[in-house]
Formats: sequence, C-alpha cells, structure tokens
Amino acid sequence: MNIGLDMMGGDFAPLEAVKGLQLYMQNNDHAASLFCIGDEAQVGPLLEENGLNAPNIRLVHAPEVIGYHEHPTKALKEKQRSSIAIGFHLLATGKIDAFVSAGNTGAMLVGAMFTIKAVEGVLRPTISTVMPKLNGGTGLILDAGLNADCKPEQLNQFAILGSLYAQWMLNIDNPKVGLMNVGEEEGKGNLVTQSTYPVLKENTRINFIGNIEGRDLFNDKADVIVCDGFTGNIILKMAESVYDIATQRGYGSDAYFTRFHYENYGGTPVLGIAKPVIIGHGISEARAFKNMIHEAEKMIQTGLCAKIAEQFSA
Repeated sequence: MNIGLDMMGGDFAPLEAVKGLQLYMQNNDHAASLFCIGDEAQVGPLLEENGLNAPNIRLVHAPEVIGYHEHPTKALKEKQRSSIAIGFHLLATGKIDAFVSAGNTGAMLVGAMFTIKAVEGVLRPTISTVMPKLNGGTGLILDAGLNADCKPEQLNQFAILGSLYAQWMLNIDNPKVGLMNVGEEEGKGNLVTQSTYPVLKENTRINFIGNIEGRDLFNDKADVIVCDGFTGNIILKMAESVYDIATQRGYGSDAYFTRFHYENYGGTPVLGIAKPVIIGHGISEARAFKNMIHEAEKMIQTGLCAKIAEQFSA
C-alpha cells in the first residue's frame, strides 16, 4: 500500500506534515509506504531530525509549490514540478494508491477531476463532511461545497456515494438517507428539493427516510444528509464555529464539542473519482495530517473507489 503525502501543502508546511507523519508512524507495525512529496532541501532535514528514516518512507523531490491564491488550472499546467502536480502524476501512473494534501483546494479538485477523472457514470464528484451525533455516532452531509447548484439526478447520486462512504468508512449498516429541507412533509422546499424527493424515494439502492430539517443535524434521524453544496458549505462552516464558540466559553474539553474539531477527521475525500484523493484544511497541523493518512489507508483497504465504480456500472 503506497500513499503520497504532499509535504508542502498547508499554512504550516512542511513541519506539521512531518510531525503528522511521525504521529502516524508511532507504534504502527503495519504502516503503509509513504511517498513524501516536497522540496528535499526543506523536507529532508526535517525527516532526519524527527527520526523518519524508515525503509517505508521515500522522499520525492518537488521544487515547486502551488500557492493558495494561484489559479488552480493555470498553476497545475505551469508548475509540473509542484508537489500537487507530481502527486497526481504518481497516482495516475499507479506508483501510489492514494494522494493526500492540505494544499490549494482548487488545484486538488482540478487534479482529481481532470487527471484522475470521475468514475464512469458519475455526473459530478462531491465532497462531504462528517457530523458528530449527540448519541456518539457520526453522520455525513454532502455536498459540502463543491457543487453550489445541483439537479435532482446529481443529488440522487450524492445519496448513493454518501451511503457507500457511510457503510464502508463509518461502518454504518444500511445508512438512513435524508434530504435537507425546510419541512418534513413531501412537497416542501424549493423546486430542486421538490423534484429530488420522488427520485430519492424511488431509488432502491438507498435507505431513504424522507426530508429532514436543520434541527435534525445532530440527532440520529439520518446517517447521510443530502443537499446542494451552497447549503452544505453553510452548514459546515456553522458546525466548525460550534467548536470555536465552545472553546471560548470554556467547554473546549467537553467530550461532545471536541468532536467538532476538524483535526479529528483530517480531511475529506473527493467521492466519485477513480482513485482515493484526500483534501485537508489549509490550517492542518500534525494530528490532522496523521488522520488524513489513516483515512487514505482505510479507503485503500476497503476498496471504496472500486465499490463506487461497481455500483455505478450496475
């Protein structure tokens, strides 16, 4: 199992990526082979200082970096020696089985969709985010910002992708799928949700339970919540602020509120593309990088991308 790690992506790169790799390697007898992609002049000494000279760690030189404010498509085309471009080349040619980065999100999405490409039959890949439930479980909401405007058939596919992720990555049997709406009754909502409801209702590949409302986000009514990316991203940013507010008010160590911290989850996969790609938060620190590697590892172990391809070829 080979995982590519962008050492230059993120506000605190490459140091936090190195620290995250160190956390991953600690007491891990079954660690994957890691391809550390970055400027060897910066990354090499840090790996040495942190004792990361194991045979399963390989440094791949990438002298260029795609900055956060660069145009994604233009930067990928012009910076072929960047850590992101090299990472996608290694993934596309089969030298690595998954690619992880906290770098330029736009460049990661462009690389995922145009270098790796979508699974045949998938109209639009999507990104998701997890939602901590009050009962200790974990839910999923998608789309979380990649597709601001959606059609019913795309939301229907998100329901399938989310169900597969919930089943294989979150270990939820027969996950319950809910459509985010302004009311529980069928026929509620705007034109998109009104048109999506009957499509989901007729989909025998999912366990559709109907509409859910904002008050249901953190309870156990649904395991997979489907919405357009405009709505999903607002919910995501609101949920992220819950942890900040809890910390400011002295509840930062509360068992429930700590589950809102993004570092617990590392990053989000681009669902619907042919190979595992994990995108992390730009302010990722060591724990987030460690968890991104673990997520990539589990995607490879479960064969999630192959299961998605199988579902959409049926």
